[in-house]
Amino acid sequence: MTVRFLSRRSVSVVASAGVLALGLAGCGGTTKDSTEAAAGGAAASSASADPNAKIKKGLKIAFLPKQINNPYEKIVDDAGIAAAEEYSGEAKEVGPSDASASSQVSYINTLIQQRQDAILIAANDPNAVCGPLKQAMARGIKVVSYDSDTAKECRHLFINQASSEEIGRSQVRLLADLIGGKGEIAILSATANATNQNTWITYMRDELKKPEYSGMKLVKIAYGDDDDQKSFQQTQGLLQAYPNLKGIISPTTVGIAAAARYISGSQYKGKVVLTGLGTPNQMRKFVKDGTVQKFALWDPKNLGYLASYAAAALASGQITGAEGETFNAGRLGRRTIGKDGEVILGPPTVFDKNNIDQYDF
Repeated sequence: MTVRFLSRRSVSVVASAGVLALGLAGCGGTTKDSTEAAAGGAAASSASADPNAKIKKGLKIAFLPKQINNPYEKIVDDAGIAAAEEYSGEAKEVGPSDASASSQVSYINTLIQQRQDAILIAANDPNAVCGPLKQAMARGIKVVSYDSDTAKECRHLFINQASSEEIGRSQVRLLADLIGGKGEIAILSATANATNQNTWITYMRDELKKPEYSGMKLVKIAYGDDDDQKSFQQTQGLLQAYPNLKGIISPTTVGIAAAARYISGSQYKGKVVLTGLGTPNQMRKFVKDGTVQKFALWDPKNLGYLASYAAAALASGQITGAEGETFNAGRLGRRTIGKDGEVILGPPTVFDKNNIDQYDF
């Protein structure tokens, strides 16, 4: 089992100064009893002004990504672990080296035995992890899915990076703009059971039914299993099997980087359009060498940060996961829980040669 910790850092000076200022502002209402009472009132005011005051101290939370060596998942989890320091929690990341459907089960069982306060999981399969997650919930452990959802009954909250419908439909719109709305296209996905991938693909298929996309034909959905080499080989296979292919959508950071690497050194560079979801640091060289014109993603650091605060609010009893409840998400402000326990981070950003150097993740 692989476990990764981040070292504890001091609380932000700016945040501390803000709390102190609010605390001092509350000192105006002193009583005639004594200066001791006044000091007590100031302390109480300061505590109430602290947005993290209601979060239980010393919470133990664990991030369980699809796979431990996935660059995107590492960014998400590192940000969530760092966020835990802000509310005096203890966070860690554990996980498998492969993204198979059942690979996360043993880790969940271990986290139950360790009596974690919350488990945050990016599910490789929506149902394969349900049994142990239900056991965790029965023992009072809060369960938050992020990035890739579990079945709804197996968690309290789902932290969604953006509207699933908007992600799926926008990927088709982006590719259509790049290929002029005509030609054969393919999708290079992660695993066949990945909840997020399949949800996005459902919306992609639906979007392609619209009249404005009548000139585009989806010929193949390939699966690289979020493995770099397999995704590389799947890209090669797609281009050889479909000589008239005009574009590929790869809604996975591992897949799009591997596909770009193959196309950049092949005869298809400049002829086949590649887009999808990737990180700026992964894709920068491929954008600058002309292999990829545009791709999209949200800020994964904010996703991990939001998930961490959501888990803390659950574990502290501030929320239950019901629609309409709100919670403090640190620098991201208050967030509202939507239908089926979903909390949406925000819309994705489209990256191209004009803005990619403005981002570092």
